[in-house]
Amino acid sequence: MEYAAWKLFIDTAELGSLSKVAVAYGTSQPNISRRISELEQECGGRLFQRTGRGVVLTELGQRIAPKVRAWLASSEQLVNDVRNSAATPIGKVRIGSLPSTAHPLVSTLHKRLKERYPLIQLAVREGQGAQLETWLEDGSVDLAILYRTGGSPKNGDTYLVETSTYLVSAVGDPLTSRPTVRFSALHNLPLVLFCRPSSWRNHLEQISAERRVSLNVALEADSLTLQTHIVSEGGIYALLGPYAVAAASKDCRLQSSKLVDPVVTRHIALAMSRHGHLTLACRTVMQITREIAKSGVAALRQKR
Repeated sequence: MEYAAWKLFIDTAELGSLSKVAVAYGTSQPNISRRISELEQECGGRLFQRTGRGVVLTELGQRIAPKVRAWLASSEQLVNDVRNSAATPIGKVRIGSLPSTAHPLVSTLHKRLKERYPLIQLAVREGQGAQLETWLEDGSVDLAILYRTGGSPKNGDTYLVETSTYLVSAVGDPLTSRPTVRFSALHNLPLVLFCRPSSWRNHLEQISAERRVSLNVALEADSLTLQTHIVSEGGIYALLGPYAVAAASKDCRLQSSKLVDPVVTRHIALAMSRHGHLTLACRTVMQITREIAKSGVAALRQKR
C-alpha cells in the first residue's frame, strides 16, 4: 500500500468518477479500476460503491478517508521538510472560509504569504458554517475561518475579530433608516436565514426565545448572493455581518441597521482540523492570519 495508491484513493473519492480520474491521471478508466481493485484486495474490503453517476465511498472508505488524508498531508510535508530547511515553510495549506470573509481576509493572507513565504500554496474552499465544520471533521481542510457565537474560544480556536449583526433591507425601508434597530423589531418580520443545520440560527432562536420574539423565517438560502438580491427587491429582511453587507452593497442597493438591545455579536474564528498534526506551513499561515487581524489593516476593520 504505497503513497500513490492512497493518493489515487483520495482523488477518486473527491472526483467521484473513474473516468474523471483517468483523465486527470492521463490513463484509461480500466487501468484506474484495476488499481483501485488491487487496493481494495489489500484492504480486505470494498472502498467504493459503483453507482449510475460514478463512485461513492463505502462505509469502510468513509471511515478511513480522514486518516488517509492526514497521512498524505504528513507525507507530503515530510518530503518538503527533507528537501528544504526546517526554517523554510513549504507545502499546501487547505483553508475553508465563509464567503463573507474570503475577501478581504483570505486575499490579504494570500498577498502576505506571496511576499514572505512564496513556497506556501493556499487551497481555499468556500462554504457555510455546517459545511466548514464537516470539512474540519473529515480532514478535507487544515484550517477554517468561520463564525463562532461563544464568548470564549474552544478546541484550539483563535478569535480574530468580533463583529456585530445588522438587519438588512432594501434601500428606503423605514425600519432600517436609522443607525440602530432594537432586536424586538424582528418579531414576525419576514426573514431570509441560512438553512439548517446552522449554529447561527440556533443562536438567534435562543436569543429570540429569551426575548419572546417570534422569528418569521420566510425563506431559507445558504447563498449570500441570493439572500442579498432578494432582500434588495424589498419585502424581506436578512441578518448579516458587516463584511457580507459591505460586499453585497457593491452589487445591490441595500440599507442596514445595527441590532441592539441586545447587540448580537459573533467572532470570526480560526479553527483547526481535528485530524493529523499541524505542519510548519499550517502554523505559519495561522501566525500570519493572526498578524493580519491584530494589525487592524483596513481589510479587517469592522465596517459599520
